[in-house]
Amino acid sequence: MKTLVLNGPNLNRLGKREPEIYGSQTLADLAELCAATGKDLGLDVDFRQTNHEGELLEWLHEAADNGHPVVLNAAAWTHTSVAVGDACAQLTAPLIEVHLSNVHKREPFRHHSYVSAHATGVIVGLGFQGYVAALDAIAAG
Repeated sequence: MKTLVLNGPNLNRLGKREPEIYGSQTLADLAELCAATGKDLGLDVDFRQTNHEGELLEWLHEAADNGHPVVLNAAAWTHTSVAVGDACAQLTAPLIEVHLSNVHKREPFRHHSYVSAHATGVIVGLGFQGYVAALDAIAAG
């Protein structure tokens, strides 16, 4: 089953940006982990990252049109983008929202998500292992 693992802005800076919050591993490390996990679970993982909101919207539309499950770390857009929330509302397959850090222990603006209302599940604060848990949940159906 094709599964989109979509990542939003600044995640390309993993390993450089605030390592005390996000750790020292890179986006490439995360992509490798997701590919290996997907293979073990029988999922065809398509891992993507963008700093352009319109591109993320197009990917979500693609998932909606094709019935693909999605693991989504919309990063800052989670808390600011009604458009991302609206695109998530169109998904018919499972949507797992993932955040590397525990957003509820951070700034108050991060406590609200436009994605959560449309998500099958939400995983926060587990770092890279959150993506593993999300892929496992999708594979389990």
